[in-house]
Amino acid sequence: MFSVLSCITTMHVSDTDVPSSLKTLTLQGHCSFHDISDTAKDFGNRFRFSPSAVLHPKSVTDISATIKHVFRMGSSSKLTVAARGHGHSLQGQAQAPGGIVIQMQSLREPETRVHVGEFPYVDAPGGELWINVLLESLKHGLAPKSWTDYLHLTVGGTLSNAGISGQAFRYGPQISNVHQLQVVTGKGEIMTCSAEENVDLFYGVLGGLGQFGIITRARIALEHAPKMVKWIRVLYSDFTSFTEDQEMLISAAKTFDYIEGFVIINRTGLLNNWRSSFNPQDPVQASQFNSDGRILFCLEMTKNFDPDGSDMMNQEVETLLSKLRYIPSMLFQSEDRPFLHYLISNY
Repeated sequence: MFSVLSCITTMHVSDTDVPSSLKTLTLQGHCSFHDISDTAKDFGNRFRFSPSAVLHPKSVTDISATIKHVFRMGSSSKLTVAARGHGHSLQGQAQAPGGIVIQMQSLREPETRVHVGEFPYVDAPGGELWINVLLESLKHGLAPKSWTDYLHLTVGGTLSNAGISGQAFRYGPQISNVHQLQVVTGKGEIMTCSAEENVDLFYGVLGGLGQFGIITRARIALEHAPKMVKWIRVLYSDFTSFTEDQEMLISAAKTFDYIEGFVIINRTGLLNNWRSSFNPQDPVQASQFNSDGRILFCLEMTKNFDPDGSDMMNQEVETLLSKLRYIPSMLFQSEDRPFLHYLISNY
């Protein structure tokens, strides 16, 4: 959930030299040199490295000018640059000790634009959050083919990793659903790349952990959003049954539209929270199930459908569920407008 560009230049620059040198740049945005504590940590909370400066870019040219400036410092510089999205890296990858952190969420140009047609897509800046890309797409009855579970992550950040969720078994990760990128390279060049243009850069940047450039814009494939969604969660206590059922579902020709498995330890009343929006198949047995502190395994699935085809959808779901070996009382279901649970869980 981050984008990193490190060791792009070389000439040692002391902590006091970095601010003074950056002040000579003409930027549409600005650099911060004092209020930078938030960029010295990330979601993992394992490492804490303070940069010398934080760039808040308003345009791609701000990022390009900054990296060009660092590159011109020479081949012996120790200065590093890290592009930070929403700070969800785990091991300090979005930090730059004594260097420059680029706060990508400041980058809002070009604005997110949806293109409809036979092959719809959305153009989004690298610092945009996926939740906003989804909301903009839904205005046109469209949605990205693949995303991550948590939507408050940046486009450039997840595309620098892979972007995996319950649609990946069908469409691949997010990096498999990108038509084109705009990238700022380690020399500060602004380049457009795709499967036909600057191919090596395109495939290097996608999932490249920021080591080949900073993603500043992405053209992402869309599909028609479903009218309704049936949302299902089932629980297992046996790991082998859980994994075998998941493998069976993702391998089947006719299956769910979203399939994901995860491990939980129910120490926070998670099952009770589920009951607030998901109906258990057997409320009495579900309420009697004692899971506190137990390791459980969850399969989460969705089935898209049109309201007119709800009967057929329910028959298909029942057929699929009949093949699974979950705990009988631990079947939770809900039907809603598309993405309602997704949006609620991300706010």
